[in-house]
Amino acid sequence: PEQVTMYAGLQELGVANGEDLKETLTNCTEPLKAIEQFQTENGVLLPSLQSALPFLDLHGTPRLEFHQSVFDELREKLLERVSAIALEGKVEERYKKLEDLLEKSFSLVKMPSIQPVVMCVMKHLPKVPEKKLKLVMADKDLYKACAVEVKRQIWQDNQALFGDEVSPLLKQYILEKENILFSNDISVLHNFFSPSPKTRRQGEVVQKLTQMIGKNVKLYDMVLQFLRTLFLRTRNVHYCTLRAELLMSLHDLEISEICTVDPCHKFTWCLDACIREKFVDNKRARELQGFLDGVKKGQEQVLGDLSMILCDPFAINTLALSTIRHLQDLVGQDTLPRESPDLLLLLRMLSLGQGAWDMIDSQVFKEPKMEAELITKFLPMLMSFVVDDHTFNVDQKLPSEEKGPVPYPSTIPEAFTKFLQENRIACEIGLYYILHISKQRNKNAFLRLLPALVETFSDLAFSDIFLHLLTGNLTLLGDEFALEEFCTSLFDGFFLTACSRKENVHRHVLRLLLHLHHKVAPAKLEPLQKALEPTKQSGEAVKELYNQLTEKLELCKPSPAEVTETPSMELPLPTVPTPASR
Repeated sequence: PEQVTMYAGLQELGVANGEDLKETLTNCTEPLKAIEQFQTENGVLLPSLQSALPFLDLHGTPRLEFHQSVFDELREKLLERVSAIALEGKVEERYKKLEDLLEKSFSLVKMPSIQPVVMCVMKHLPKVPEKKLKLVMADKDLYKACAVEVKRQIWQDNQALFGDEVSPLLKQYILEKENILFSNDISVLHNFFSPSPKTRRQGEVVQKLTQMIGKNVKLYDMVLQFLRTLFLRTRNVHYCTLRAELLMSLHDLEISEICTVDPCHKFTWCLDACIREKFVDNKRARELQGFLDGVKKGQEQVLGDLSMILCDPFAINTLALSTIRHLQDLVGQDTLPRESPDLLLLLRMLSLGQGAWDMIDSQVFKEPKMEAELITKFLPMLMSFVVDDHTFNVDQKLPSEEKGPVPYPSTIPEAFTKFLQENRIACEIGLYYILHISKQRNKNAFLRLLPALVETFSDLAFSDIFLHLLTGNLTLLGDEFALEEFCTSLFDGFFLTACSRKENVHRHVLRLLLHLHHKVAPAKLEPLQKALEPTKQSGEAVKELYNQLTEKLELCKPSPAEVTETPSMELPLPTVPTPASR
């Protein structure tokens, strides 16, 4: 069979091949003469060569080697010529030349030595004849061998085939995101949101998809359709990130054929700059508002796309961080949230992003209505927490009179807990406020608000992104883990309430303990280890993490010799109150 492919298509062109030689030799009386005649008829027909060939024979160079080197040289020249034809003369003429060349050479497409030439001709044709495309598509090896330029022409009319090519890439993308969220490296400095947008767009999947799409609007639309469908099916927000990254990757390459027809382009570009700075400044806020206000009647469908861009966790992160910063500024300015247009715009965009799934699912394209109470009750409540901190810190500095130190407020308004349970935007902002205080090492405020996280809207406090960021911030409060009370509030009061029903929470707690186990109060460590033991239903990841933790704890156990040497009359050290962290 290999011999057959080696000569595939030569007969159709009237060129003798190995089979012909075999037949000649089988039916002749003088084989040597027959071979000589075959060589003369099929050799390189250059008169000057006839005298040179015996000279090569004298040097012991086989004819095969000679013909092969001539062939390789000619093929290189032909490939160069094809590429040159694709750039010279009038458009119709150059493509006419290439089409003629394809017509003549296509029958040799399965011949390995000629295949590169045929593929090169097809690569340079903006429109390969339908019949040829069908033949390539029907043959697995040919399809694999052809250039992406040819595949694009096949894909644009074969959504299922294109889907088969794209699908593994999308799976890989989601897996990469989840690997970062569950990474064993826990750090406040390097977390899920650390890489800049430009760095993220250099990722393998985004680059491959960008190359597969080229300048083809039809393929771009297909990918967006896949992303929308998968987002609807799975509610996985990483598909929204990919939607934005893909558009910005094409923007980086200045592919105007696509960027100018994607109605989200300028909005995404502006938002991308905000994500880079992790803040929405006033100038960009005006720009973004202009795009939202500019959605014309009859074009509301663009809101579905904009909402998906805003649902990207990197966008939500930027909007939420900016909201917290604004609230702090408002406290200093004695201004209420309702009086800040910038804050209202951030809420509007958060609301649009958080409503993406519902909008695309229901196909009702209008901005979600903002609840007045979010602005008039919830945000002022958050501001009051900021004020509580300021007041407490000032109180600590005042000379204490007989009445003793002022305790930190320990209760939370019932309304706060209710908002976190019932209002998605309030919950998102509330969670980001808790991330903010934990990052500031504000233990008092953290422990005060923690109970509100046990029940949140759609279990947002147990989502991977929040837990990834929280575990990072908790490394800053490492020393507090030595206090049983702190551990009880954090583990028993929060994490362990969801461990058994949510595998991801189990994983995040194990990640945290792998990192901080040496700081945890010894009295808490054993019960924690017991509580976190995997069940039969636990996945491989949980079991693997648990084994790692067990190994680490074994290594940390003092040897029996050490234990007996410690004097039994050790007095407990007096606990020194820690100064309230700011």
